[in-house]
Amino acid sequence: MAFQDKVLVCKDCGKEFVFTAGEQEFYAQKGFENEPSRCKACRDARKASRRDFGGRRTQRTLYDAVCADCGAATKVPFKPRNDRPVYCSECFKKHKVASES
Repeated sequence: MAFQDKVLVCKDCGKEFVFTAGEQEFYAQKGFENEPSRCKACRDARKASRRDFGGRRTQRTLYDAVCADCGAATKVPFKPRNDRPVYCSECFKKHKVASES
């Protein structure tokens, strides 16, 4: 498949940026299906905003929850809602494997 440079528009800053043929080939090799939606400067800024000054990831807020399958107490990085089940890590893996089959 021959790739050609494409001009895309960044969804954050609105500036045009080039999605090069080499980048497209890399995306294809990795199995990525979506084109980048942000320019390099905005991607870098977004990554930097998720890190604290020491270069480590900032602390995520974790919420207490009870696994809908096994009943174990667990912590999740999102606020649980009553209309959706929440699973512990082990049960989540089981559901993920079952849905991929």
